[in-house]
Amino acid sequence: MIAYIFRRLLLVIPTLFGIMVVNFGLTQFVPGGPFDQIEARLEGEGDVIGAVTGTSADEAGKGDAKGGYVGARGLPPEFRAKLEVEFGFARFLCPPGFTGTTAEQAKVCKKEMIPAVERFFIMLGKFVRFDFGESYFRSTGVLELVAEKMPVSITLGLWSTLIAYLISIPLGIRKAVRDGSAFDSWTSGIIIAAYAIPGLLVAVMLLVLFAGGSYWKIFPLRGLTSSNFSDLSLIGKALDYLWHITLPVLASTIASF
Repeated sequence: MIAYIFRRLLLVIPTLFGIMVVNFGLTQFVPGGPFDQIEARLEGEGDVIGAVTGTSADEAGKGDAKGGYVGARGLPPEFRAKLEVEFGFARFLCPPGFTGTTAEQAKVCKKEMIPAVERFFIMLGKFVRFDFGESYFRSTGVLELVAEKMPVSITLGLWSTLIAYLISIPLGIRKAVRDGSAFDSWTSGIIIAAYAIPGLLVAVMLLVLFAGGSYWKIFPLRGLTSSNFSDLSLIGKALDYLWHITLPVLASTIASF
């Protein structure tokens, strides 16, 4: 048993490596990458551009463009060079002793494109150090965002796993005892239907039905607690928390079958 567990754990390494290779290839070479997104957001979304390069959309579009949607005519060379460095596609080769901002480096320094294989291993090195970079759209570290959302994900995962096992084990025993019966047939149909429906669709259906979408407003639409959570008693806080997580846990549990 110990040897089997050890072998299964060792399989995690090549599996994780394969997943990273596929994800890297998709994000690096499939159309619709970061430059296409930036071009699509140049007009009216200066905060996004500023988060990436320290400049605004208006500054990025300055030059020989005469009004209108600058992104539709392509990014200016200096601005594109800054983006390539920010996204890790290139690096600046500056004269000895030269220091300056990314914008200044784009004007003075020579740009060198980084090969895809080297970019991949640079990414792996950062992952080993838990350096996941900064979110260009949230202006904060990716690790901070993960740490912020992780408790909620863990909580919902634990609840849905617990409920799924509490239902699955007795149901499996009952189906084995009554193999071939009507009970076995209709429960199998329900399980297959639950397995076939995507979890996202289940969540949307529950929101529409029970969160005020089109029918009943029984459960809250968002949040883990109510605005008056701190004023509630201990039992009230527990009930309020369970009330808020009912639909997310139910959707996750149904999707787990």
